Amino acid sequence: MEVRQLQIFCALAEELNFTRTAERVHTVQSNVTSQIKALEDELGVQLFDRLGKRVSLTDAGQRFHPFARQALAAMEQGQQAVQVGADPSGPLRIAAPESVLTYRLPPLVRAFRQRYPKVELVFRPHTAATVPSELESGRVDLAFHLVDEMPGPALRCHALQQERIFLLTDAAHPLARQRTVKPTDLVGQSFLLTESGCGYRAKFERILAVHKIRLGNVTEFSSVEAIKECVAAGMGIALLPAMTVAREIRQSLCKPLHWAGPSLDITTHLVWHQDKWVSPAMNAFRELVTRSIEDPHQEGPQWILTGTLSRLNSSAGD
Repeated sequence: MEVRQLQIFCALAEELNFTRTAERVHTVQSNVTSQIKALEDELGVQLFDRLGKRVSLTDAGQRFHPFARQALAAMEQGQQAVQVGADPSGPLRIAAPESVLTYRLPPLVRAFRQRYPKVELVFRPHTAATVPSELESGRVDLAFHLVDEMPGPALRCHALQQERIFLLTDAAHPLARQRTVKPTDLVGQSFLLTESGCGYRAKFERILAVHKIRLGNVTEFSSVEAIKECVAAGMGIALLPAMTVAREIRQSLCKPLHWAGPSLDITTHLVWHQDKWVSPAMNAFRELVTRSIEDPHQEGPQWILTGTLSRLNSSAGD
């Protein structure tokens, strides 16, 4: 049994697609097929069911998968353990929602790459609903998580920052002219929202449910940028973090509503699994993020955005 076979098996078990697996492990599809066949022959069992282009794990494959992941994780940990004293190196897999990836991480990533060039950063998009499984499976080492409460006792976290969440419309929308907007004012409105697994959307829907309000006319997007364009075009009400709309508000492309309901704000956490071995690369990244929060005046990257966005955060509730 070869390490490469385990790597390909785990990738196929997660992707359930030969083409995506080949791209992920940087090989050709025929090699994926031959390596899986060799592994199945060695184990004496069929690991995957193949029905046309559809692929699924067999019962044997499902039982084998966690052990294969553990074996690969142990090998990675062993490689890094013998490098004590050396600069952090190896892959570091991080999950983050689009808003954090786009509007928070670039200066941190730039600083981290300058300090630790031997670390291979791999970012994966996610929604709040997928974080526990991503961390438990080992597909990611760390995750940025926008939630109020952590899902499950097996996750450890560091609270980073309270994020201001805005309800936004174009300036011509009737609600934009109201002094305050209550939950009941939203009945019958059209909404432009992120995916259903999004943490701040879930909180918004819980608040409305308390008032027995159910969102009706919802257009769902996987892109924050698409939502902002649709708001500017007068297509409805959006719910977005303040960090994503500073430029648009400054340019009067959209307007935050004066929300009079319960707070929509949510906290960004840095999260990891309690059983995850903390590699030097993982520890270095956590420390860099923590320093950027605790000392925003330090020389180097800053997590907290100042200036225009700070003024927007304070004035939107006036």
